[in-house]
Amino acid sequence: MFYQLFRPILFAVDAELAHQVSLELLNQFQAFIPQKRIYQPTKVMGLNFPNPIGLAAGLDKNADFLPGLSKLGFGFIEVGTVTPRAQQGNPKPRLFRVVRHRGIINRMGFNNKGVHYLLNHLPPAPRPYLLGVNIGKNLSTNVDHALSDYQYCFEAVYPEADYISINISSPNTPGLRQLQGEQALSNLLKGISETRKRLEDQHQYSRPVALKISPDLDDNAIPSIAETLHKYSVDALIATNTTLDRLPISGHRIADQAGGLSGQPLRDRSRHILQAFHQELKDSVPIISVGGIDSPEEAKLRLQLGARLVQIYSAMIFEGPGLVSKIASGLEQ
Repeated sequence: MFYQLFRPILFAVDAELAHQVSLELLNQFQAFIPQKRIYQPTKVMGLNFPNPIGLAAGLDKNADFLPGLSKLGFGFIEVGTVTPRAQQGNPKPRLFRVVRHRGIINRMGFNNKGVHYLLNHLPPAPRPYLLGVNIGKNLSTNVDHALSDYQYCFEAVYPEADYISINISSPNTPGLRQLQGEQALSNLLKGISETRKRLEDQHQYSRPVALKISPDLDDNAIPSIAETLHKYSVDALIATNTTLDRLPISGHRIADQAGGLSGQPLRDRSRHILQAFHQELKDSVPIISVGGIDSPEEAKLRLQLGARLVQIYSAMIFEGPGLVSKIASGLEQ
C-alpha cells in the first residue's frame, strides 16, 4: 500500500534515478523492515531453495542493496551482471518506463563496478536466501576472446556464489548474442566446464552453472542449444533475457528507443521459449522462468508450463516490493 502512494513521486523523475533512490531507501530503512520468511522449499540444481521466487539479475548489479532486498522474502537473489573490470555502461538516459504496457526498456550496457567490488559487498554465508552471481564480458573485450572474461569472473566468484549464471543474451553489448550460435556456445561452455572441473578439484565442492538465453531465439536453434547444455552438464537454463521485439508496444511514443524490452510486453515470448525448451529438455535441465511475471497466477502458470523456479524484476517497479510475498501467498494457496 505504501509503495502505491509513493510510486507517483518515483514515476515523476528519471527512471534510473528513481531506481537508485528506491534501493537506497530500502537499504537505509531495512532495520525497520520485518524479515519475511517464506518457506516453500524446492530442490533445484542440487540446491535447497527456501522458496521458488527469485530476483532476476540487473536490479542489484554490484550487490550494494542485499541488506534491504534480503528482507523481502526472496528464495534466491541474483546479482550482476558483473564483468572483470568496472565499466560505465551506455550513456544516459538508458532506462525508460513504458507505463501503459507495464514494461521497461533498458540499454544499461553492463554498467558495474567490477567483480572484485561485488565480492567485497557480499554478505557471508549462511544467508536467508540463495545467491546467484550473473557474469558477463567487458565491452572492450572482443567477442572472439569473451571466454577469458567469463573464466576470470567465474573463478573469482566461485567460492562465494551459490550458483553462477552465464549471461550471453543481453542485447545491449554489441556482439554478445553471437555467443548463442552453435559453435560459439559450444566453445564457451567447453571452456567454462574445464574451469569448473579445475575449481572443483581445487576447492573440493561444486558450483552449479546456469545459462541465460534470449527470448529472440529462432525456434530452430533450440534443439542444438539443448544438446549443448547436456554435453557440458549445464545445471539450469534461465529463460529469458529482454527482447528487441517492439511489436507488443507498437505505436507507443518510446517504442523506438534502443534497448531490451521487459515486463508484460515480454510475457508471451517468455512463455513460448519456456514451453519450447521444456518440450526439448523435459526435466533433464531445470528451467528458471523470467519475463513478465507479475502475479501469483502468472507464476503458477510458468510452473505448470515446466519451470522449476521463477524470477521477477520489472514487475517490482510497478507493483512494489510486496509483490514477493503476494506471489508466495498465491503459490501456497
